[in-house]
Amino acid sequence: MIREICRDEAILARKSAPAAADDLGTAEDLLDTLKAHRDGCVGMAANMIGVCKCIIAFQSERGYMVMLNPVILERSEPYEAEEGCLSLSGTRKAKRFKTIKVQWQNEKLQTRCKTFTGFTAQIIQHEIDHCKGVII
Repeated sequence: MIREICRDEAILARKSAPAAADDLGTAEDLLDTLKAHRDGCVGMAANMIGVCKCIIAFQSERGYMVMLNPVILERSEPYEAEEGCLSLSGTRKAKRFKTIKVQWQNEKLQTRCKTFTGFTAQIIQHEIDHCKGVII
């Protein structure tokens, strides 16, 4: 189900709770909402649809992906980026890393670990910041 985009900074600033099996419906809604906004958005976190759970969805070179409880294990090659956000107006500067290693759970609640680089890595970092309540 496509959800309304949350623009309430009080909700966006809250740290997300860990996601579990009963949050898989939220993950599906998040993916549906991201796809509905694909013309102007490449990633979303669950708090952007008003649910403070640690779930992100994003578009990568291999298609759409959903991560529950993503954690960055390693990062290298820092750089400064300027990013926009569907939930917030304007752009903001952010410190990002060109390469990150992430551990997460997929939609089957299986733990996965993978290294991401470039723009996909930047998207993931942006969405994980949302899960931490960082206003980007």
